[in-house]
Amino acid sequence: MFHDEVDRPDGSPGIYGVVHFLNAAVGVVAVDDTGRLLLVGQHRYALDEYSWEIPEGGVASDEPLETGARRELREETGYEADDWRQLCRLSVSNSVTDERGALFLASALRPGVASPDPTEELAVRWVTLEEVLAEIASGAIHDLLTIAGVGLYAAEAHRGG
Repeated sequence: MFHDEVDRPDGSPGIYGVVHFLNAAVGVVAVDDTGRLLLVGQHRYALDEYSWEIPEGGVASDEPLETGARRELREETGYEADDWRQLCRLSVSNSVTDERGALFLASALRPGVASPDPTEELAVRWVTLEEVLAEIASGAIHDLLTIAGVGLYAAEAHRGG
C-alpha cells in the first residue's frame, strides 16, 4: 500500500491511498460438455466465511494471463482444457487498488489430479448455469470474478454464442 498527498478537484489537500498488487487476478469459467460450470469452495479469511467461486488466483507479472489461468484451473481442480478464450480484461476495484486481471472461458475439459497450494483446503462441485445464477441472485455467491465471469458466459449463452 502507498499513499499520495493530492489536491482534490475542489482544490483542498488530501491523501489518496492505493493498495498495490504484485499479481494480476485471473478467473476461469470452466464448462463441461453438458453446460455445467465448475466451482471451487474454500474458506476466505478476509471475510471469515466459506465462498464458492470459479477457479481463480494470482498471476505474476512475468507470466502470461492465460498461462496463469491454465495453472490455476489445473492446481485447484485437476482439470485441463483444450479450448480457451478470454472473456474480458478487468480492473478489480479501481477506486482503491491497481489490481487488474482477466477472465477466461475453458471448455473441452479433461480430468486430472488437483494440486492446491499447501495453505488451501478446496472443495469442487459442478452446477448448472441456472443454479449458479440463482446463488448469485440470492447473495450466496458474491465473489466479483465469479459474478463477472458467469454473467459474461450467461450473456453469451443467451445470445446463442
